[in-house]
Amino acid sequence: MKTCIIIPVYNHEAAIPHVLAKLKNLGIPTIVVNDGSSALCTQILVDCIEREADWLSLINRSENGGKGAAVLDGFKAAVALGFSHAIQIDADGQHEVNDIPVFLEAGTQHPDALILGQPLFDATAPKSRVYGRTIANLWVWINTLSFEIADSMCGFRLYPLAAAATLTGETDVAKGMDFDIDILVRLYWQGVDVVNIPTCVNYPYDGVSHFKLWRDNLMISIAHAKLFFGMLIRIPQLLGRHRS
Repeated sequence: MKTCIIIPVYNHEAAIPHVLAKLKNLGIPTIVVNDGSSALCTQILVDCIEREADWLSLINRSENGGKGAAVLDGFKAAVALGFSHAIQIDADGQHEVNDIPVFLEAGTQHPDALILGQPLFDATAPKSRVYGRTIANLWVWINTLSFEIADSMCGFRLYPLAAAATLTGETDVAKGMDFDIDILVRLYWQGVDVVNIPTCVNYPYDGVSHFKLWRDNLMISIAHAKLFFGMLIRIPQLLGRHRS
């Protein structure tokens, strides 16, 4: 198992240096994907990478394409560099990077599985986000005919890159905030098992969230609807998976 970290970044110039400082001691190669950030954020990323070029690399996207687009570019770069697995974390500091060794251990034990963060929220978590993900989780349980996925929206994950590459080579996966849900359900349909890892989530270093309540909830709702119809034609396959 050869693992890297992928961090999509869009205008988190205040938070990303703190996140990278925490990651440094882990000694894991890290790909930072600059998703069309401002000149200020871009310069800060360049400065960080120049100081830590032995373990950091930077991908610059010319335009903001969304979280999913940035992560997918990170996947392509990771595969090209020979990595077998990739840890995805967010750039705002909400994820507990000290739990990364736990994810790696789970990945070692289950190398073909998707290792998912199961968030343990503190008082800083916006109530709208907590309630919203409860609805999202319900739809994911429907669209997988399974309760195996404890949380569908946590951006702290360990992906088996071979499975992700197979999926993205055959399917147009969502590129925005609906990415985390879309790729998760489609990987499950593909036969990828899921391991859930409880992990603390905090909101965030810089107070910046790019989640737009109405726009992104609409995108997520459309994604759930598309997945629902995809689930209908897979009912025999999904029920057979449970019986096996």
